[in-house]
Amino acid sequence: MAIRGERMNSLRESLGVTPDPDFDMKLPPGWSRRAVDEQTFETMVSGLKRRLMQEHKPELYTETRRLLKRSFDDMRQNGAFAFFVATEQAPSTLWMPASMVASIRRPEPGSSLDDLARNLIVNHGATPLLGDVRTLRYEQEKTIRLGAESIVSRTVTYLIPVPGSKRRRALQIVGGLSTPVDMPADDPYVVSAKFLFDSCASTVTWHAPVQ
Repeated sequence: MAIRGERMNSLRESLGVTPDPDFDMKLPPGWSRRAVDEQTFETMVSGLKRRLMQEHKPELYTETRRLLKRSFDDMRQNGAFAFFVATEQAPSTLWMPASMVASIRRPEPGSSLDDLARNLIVNHGATPLLGDVRTLRYEQEKTIRLGAESIVSRTVTYLIPVPGSKRRRALQIVGGLSTPVDMPADDPYVVSAKFLFDSCASTVTWHAPVQ
């Protein structure tokens, strides 16, 4: 399933600067692209409440809504403009507790994407995605606490230079999933989830810039 991107930087357009080009990315069955905005949040909250009522689990609504709100707040704080998750109520939908989040990443003032890439290679073990030197890939994980329990947050980050940006901006896509603390990194589920992220990120293509 190919998803056509929206304009990634409305501020650039409002300032009269040529907006960054759109991008496409193939997604798993039943996944879709959503904007990081209040309308999307309210739509997801309504769907969440409906599902929990159907499953006779209304007691989970308040806590689950809180976690969803925190997720949206984190995405906004990190400059995300879109995210990709399973949304379609269909037998073919690939349901899994994972998502992919898109944002624009810039190097520190006075440096370039090449400087950023070198830093990620040295300090985070970044490598080309599936041998494609145009896309840099690196993994991170951390243990976080949710109430009385702990989970491991695992992320795979991809950086793809934005065409026409003179290597000053990169599309950043972060694939994330949460696992129990006792699930090893080589567990088949973790490996398959990372392969799924790789497969999606490797399909990113760009459209001609908006004139």
